[in-house]
Amino acid sequence: MPPTKPRIELYDTTLRDGTQGQNVSLSLQDKLLIAGRLDEFGVDYIEGGYPLSNEKDSAFFREVRRLELKHAKVVAFGMTRRKGVTPDKDDGMQALLASETPVVTIVGKTWDLHVREVLGITEKENLAMIADSVRYCVEHGREVIYDAEHFFDGYAANPEFALQTLLAAERAGASCLCLCDTNGGSLPDRVAEFIDAIRPHVKVKLAIHCHNDAGVAVANSLTAVQHGVVQVQGTINGIGERCGNVDLTTVAANLALKLDKDVLVPGGLKRLTELSRYVYEIVNQVPVDNQPYVGNSAFAHKGGMHVHAVRRVTRSYEHVDPEAVGNSRRVLISELSGASGVAEKMGKKLNVDSDKSIQRRLLKRLQDAENQGYVFESAEASFELLCRKELGRYRPFWELEHWRAVALRNGATEPDTEVIVKLRVNGKLEHHVSGGHGPVDAMATALIRALRDHYPAVEHVRLIDYKVRVINPRAATAARVRVTIEFRDNETHEIFSTVGVSENIIEASWIALVDGIEYKLINQEDAARKAKAKTCAREAAK
Repeated sequence: MPPTKPRIELYDTTLRDGTQGQNVSLSLQDKLLIAGRLDEFGVDYIEGGYPLSNEKDSAFFREVRRLELKHAKVVAFGMTRRKGVTPDKDDGMQALLASETPVVTIVGKTWDLHVREVLGITEKENLAMIADSVRYCVEHGREVIYDAEHFFDGYAANPEFALQTLLAAERAGASCLCLCDTNGGSLPDRVAEFIDAIRPHVKVKLAIHCHNDAGVAVANSLTAVQHGVVQVQGTINGIGERCGNVDLTTVAANLALKLDKDVLVPGGLKRLTELSRYVYEIVNQVPVDNQPYVGNSAFAHKGGMHVHAVRRVTRSYEHVDPEAVGNSRRVLISELSGASGVAEKMGKKLNVDSDKSIQRRLLKRLQDAENQGYVFESAEASFELLCRKELGRYRPFWELEHWRAVALRNGATEPDTEVIVKLRVNGKLEHHVSGGHGPVDAMATALIRALRDHYPAVEHVRLIDYKVRVINPRAATAARVRVTIEFRDNETHEIFSTVGVSENIIEASWIALVDGIEYKLINQEDAARKAKAKTCAREAAK
């Protein structure tokens, strides 16, 4: 049997430390949903919150017991006892025990500056507060992780005292000592030096908890592991106070793929991108495109030389296989892509994979469109239609008679938008008027009503995002605008985007909207044609 890989525990604090980030707020149900998903992926510890701080966190600890987690241990977070108060009389200690979690994390002061200037107590009293708090929870059957707040700053200021705080927690029964870079200002060499200095003196396992204020939280966490730490604490997507916590998705991927460590459950790493996007959705944040491993651009290629190389040898411009973390390769279409980019994007779909002259022709068409202000790297549906038109593989589904958009406002009432669309579809004149929340919504409604009797599939198309950018702002009110619309096909579950450019924002919106409807219809026709061909082939084979 092959040797077992060393296990590095992942301790998630998205539900507590993550919620201290700007514009991050989680309901009780949100926290329960995320906890269930973290357990499913194989996170070892889930810190649910600080039970004394608010009723929502207290409710979480009651409700999470019903989830019957299969892998993770739930952790309640709290502080040491207050000065001059015994643990049995301390509200914080009692709240930790009342949470009934198998594990508690107790945070204490490591930096003598905080002991003197913030708490206003002696170093001796601080050590007693740490020891009393840890011992009390251990005596009540809890596994205790001691959180050494400001460890690296504290050790730099007073190494002997910082070490004594760790030893006080260890002697009182803590099973793990977590070294925190609370201000996020340490660099990897300091992390390595200080961990090496304390390791000979402690017997229990060590953890690392890094913030990203210097932009090196991931580097610090990996350095800590390379110097003997066996648990990494952080949040999904790195959300958290100030510049955030270390991103556990990046840490997990690096540990598994770069350092050959055991993390998550079998198969969990291959769904890492799914976990990242799930948490983004719950916290109502826009995913970061260039986020390592799981970002939309993590395996995106735009330069022609890069695309050409990746088509031949994927590892020539990819440090890992995208599928290893559940992501996928993307080729971005632009004037920089070259013929290789066109071939990668449309070669097989439009059967031009081996025809260099056609690829160069399509590239020239792309470059001409980009000179007019079009950008196709985030509007691949429009690029496909552009290619089909250039190749003569496009047919219009209707003839436009005219459309008109009118905005009306009477007094203090909200403005009303009305769009009139007049089309000739399959020889029949369709004339429809629709209102909406704005001109684009009204336009989409009118267009779909005009087409649905002829092409029922259009009712599956939904607009889910709309973006506008001014291309030449110096032209002021005569500037050209670029509109990008993102659609969801509720029939195929595909998400796709289109683009329109005009000096008139409504016209640009119409162009992008029409592309979205035509993309759906033309691909539906293609799918039906291929299905019919397969059926005919099977019957011929009989």
